[in-house]
Amino acid sequence: MMRNPTGGMRRDILDWLKDPAAHFPSGRRRGDLAETGVTARAVAVKLGVSRRTAAAHLDFLSRIGLLRTRRIRCRTHYRRDEVRIAEVARMFEKGW
Repeated sequence: MMRNPTGGMRRDILDWLKDPAAHFPSGRRRGDLAETGVTARAVAVKLGVSRRTAAAHLDFLSRIGLLRTRRIRCRTHYRRDEVRIAEVARMFEKGW
């Protein structure tokens, strides 16, 4: 998952979502980004790729459980699942 070029993008996304307010512009958002999450469009702009490409990376990370999704109006917002990330980190530390 993390040893190819796309793995670097996914690692960047996970790092940025640790503190989304520091990495994503304020724009017209309402509420706390850590609570509501970040859209695929915001991630695409930050990565410099199309929204569809960013959405594919975000969907992959959410399917394996590292991100949680939340629908607000017609957009999906993504945020880290800290509990699951800690579980995966422990699994890799043990050498699964």
